[in-house]
Amino acid sequence: MAFRRKKFSQTDLQEHLNFIPLGGLGEIGKNMYVLEYNDEMIVIDSGLKFPDSELPGIDYIVPDITYLENNRERILAIIITHGHEDHTGGLPYVLSHLDVPIYGTQLTLGLIKNKLQDDLPGFKPKTFEIKAGDVIKIGSFTIRFIAVAHSIPDGVALSIDTPLGKIIHTGDFKLDSTPIDGRVTDYGAFAEEGDKGVMLLCSDSTNAERKGFTPSERIISGTLDNLYRTYRNKRIIISSFASNVHRIQQVADVSARFNRKIAFLGRSMIRNVELARETGYLKIDSKMIIQIEESWKYSDNQLVIVTTGSQGEPFSGLVTMSKGENKAIDVGEHDVVFLLASVIPGNEKLVNNTINRLFAQGCEVVYEKERQIHVSGHASSEELKIIMNITKPQYFVPVHGEYKHMVRHSQLAQEVGIPQRNIFLMINGEILTFTRNAPPHKNGHVQSGAVIIDGNAAGSIKSEVMKERREIAEDGVLVVAAAVDDKGNLISPVVIETQGVFISDDSKQVFNELYAASERAIQELAGKRANIDALKKTIKARVRDVLRKRNSSFAVVLPVISVKYSGFEESSFFEKDFF
Repeated sequence: MAFRRKKFSQTDLQEHLNFIPLGGLGEIGKNMYVLEYNDEMIVIDSGLKFPDSELPGIDYIVPDITYLENNRERILAIIITHGHEDHTGGLPYVLSHLDVPIYGTQLTLGLIKNKLQDDLPGFKPKTFEIKAGDVIKIGSFTIRFIAVAHSIPDGVALSIDTPLGKIIHTGDFKLDSTPIDGRVTDYGAFAEEGDKGVMLLCSDSTNAERKGFTPSERIISGTLDNLYRTYRNKRIIISSFASNVHRIQQVADVSARFNRKIAFLGRSMIRNVELARETGYLKIDSKMIIQIEESWKYSDNQLVIVTTGSQGEPFSGLVTMSKGENKAIDVGEHDVVFLLASVIPGNEKLVNNTINRLFAQGCEVVYEKERQIHVSGHASSEELKIIMNITKPQYFVPVHGEYKHMVRHSQLAQEVGIPQRNIFLMINGEILTFTRNAPPHKNGHVQSGAVIIDGNAAGSIKSEVMKERREIAEDGVLVVAAAVDDKGNLISPVVIETQGVFISDDSKQVFNELYAASERAIQELAGKRANIDALKKTIKARVRDVLRKRNSSFAVVLPVISVKYSGFEESSFFEKDFF
């Protein structure tokens, strides 16, 4: 294949175009990319990533947007390629800091608005609906939206014309010739843009390691048909992503053929189904749908339950069923569960625990890859090479994937003829700068990284809180409560409480030693004005000595010191607790 080379002319050196990934490189999720022409910026996607076992209690992770906050006046828009959480899930956090316009397709914007109702109530985003084929101008950027097939409807790639050249960002895609909704990836549009000259291609790397082509989503229908026949006398419970409208459509179609009613379970599942039906992306006869509360009226072979929980989310429908805690559904030997989703890296343990609990409840569970219960929504190696061949980019940046995926993608680019010097393997925060008078080059870094979200609180992934959580999760916590007067004298017995601390069989003797060690620590500093910091430090040291000697325990020791100050009436003395 031939690649077009852009000829740089001698013009103002200040004119520049920067491509800056803030998330999505070297990882699955947290996608966010910035294009910056002089003093104008657009942002592509705003995703989240789910935490692994190293981040106990964390809900999700989003990109560090310090760079965007520092340049808020320059941001023209956030453009969303499709409705998956790894591309939209960071919006509640981002929009609480940056109230900028959002561009997306009908379904994508609908899913975003549903999410904002829960996570940012009362906020009214500035949204602009686009559709595949539209061409719009935002500042110096002219953007053409190109239809792509993926595992969610209404996805688009972006062809972005800038004063310095054309950039194509594929978003998530595959070349599915028989998609469920009939909306194929628009080869012609990619080819047209390639014929005009593409300076930079940024392409989805998720499946770069996989040989050949990704199978069509349509094969799931055949899998479901076989499973429905195999388990014709059981109640069927299906767990899938709430946003996977194509998968839900196939479940509905097969259920109709087998004359089964469908009950949806899980708030996000119910909301997304309602939205997709209202907007025409999901076609289910209303007579097929029943409320979950009515499911007891139907025999096992007449019912399908579609629920959330394919990733082992703690409060999802499937997980509460597996624990016997779901108020609407009790599961047992009369049930078969189909997990119609691949496991997101980091969620393996949660999913395995859910599967084990379902088996323990007596359910049959179908989850094995070889049974073709899931099809990827991402292009494999041959499809990636086709996109490179028809767009003919001069320069290439692999995006969206772990670092190994990006390396493999860069090797595919070399196979089709893109010179190695024109391929840029980047990390989050790096700046790739284009100018008229020189080839592009890496040009330093901006602040990037991750922000952890716990409920409504946000913080650094390197915070002391996370260190403390890991320590408590591994070794437990021991609290030593003591009351002293303002001279540091003990005025009531020490109280010790533990959570998650392993104590040997001779626990009574160990606790006696812990009490004695705590009291000795207080006595060492008694007789002068109470120095709380010194007292806490001494108690910790003495208690840890006992724990390590008797139990080899490294429990977190938390002294709680109450000080009663003199000079106050008995009925109104001042007392303060120090942690």
